[in-house]
Amino acid sequence: MRKTISTSNAPAAIGPYAQVNIVDNTIYVSGQIPIDPLTGELKGNDIRTQTEQCIKNIDAILTAAESSLDDVIKTTVYLSSMDDFSAMNEVYAKFFTGRLLPSRATVEVSRLPKNALVEIEAIAYIEI
Repeated sequence: MRKTISTSNAPAAIGPYAQVNIVDNTIYVSGQIPIDPLTGELKGNDIRTQTEQCIKNIDAILTAAESSLDDVIKTTVYLSSMDDFSAMNEVYAKFFTGRLLPSRATVEVSRLPKNALVEIEAIAYIEI
């Protein structure tokens, strides 16, 4: 079983891709940059504000998929500068807590869409 969904509570895709694909028990959330869904603009000029917006976008998408951040099993964080790792990590830790933390990879990239400082993608698992 495969289906896609979308929500207006998160930014619309800025290319030919889905906000989320659900395949059987797995939810694949496309990479989220810090776009405010109300304005369509990047939110904030600093890594903390941008990281928070990315995770809020992921949370909104997961909610639309009848899931939550608690169900996330893996994330990938893309940073335009690894110098921002510590500050990103502080914000990330506020959203992902508890004993079942997701696996994560964090990589530095040369550039992100709309010159964002961070992009985060997520994979979640749900019971059907």
